[in-house]
Amino acid sequence: QVQLVESGGGLVQAGGSLRLSCAASGLTFTNYAMGWFRQAPGKEREFVARINWNGGRTYYTNFVKGRFTISRDNAKNTVYLQMNSLKPEDTAVYYCAAREGYGGVDSSLYDYWGQGTQVTVSS
Repeated sequence: QVQLVESGGGLVQAGGSLRLSCAASGLTFTNYAMGWFRQAPGKEREFVARINWNGGRTYYTNFVKGRFTISRDNAKNTVYLQMNSLKPEDTAVYYCAAREGYGGVDSSLYDYWGQGTQVTVSS
């Protein structure tokens, strides 16, 4: 049974940093591209970042470029999202997702999802 478990969320002041982790189990991790998405209250889930199977290719949505960094450690079956210079508008539940093969920005392309971790940025 595939499980994706996010951790690392919390409350931080604007300008601060958080590092999210997503531990995967029950799948061959290197067969999967990984993505991070987020959903703020009253809004649709949106793409944040993705990374290919070996970490060699990453892609970010414009509003996090230069502030967030996605990475993965295949030895630990874990993907990370380093978030710096956080803004109140980054407040959301953050989800990691796995897609066999290539990643994408469309959430419907992903096969497995974590339960989410709350990130709250105060002004």
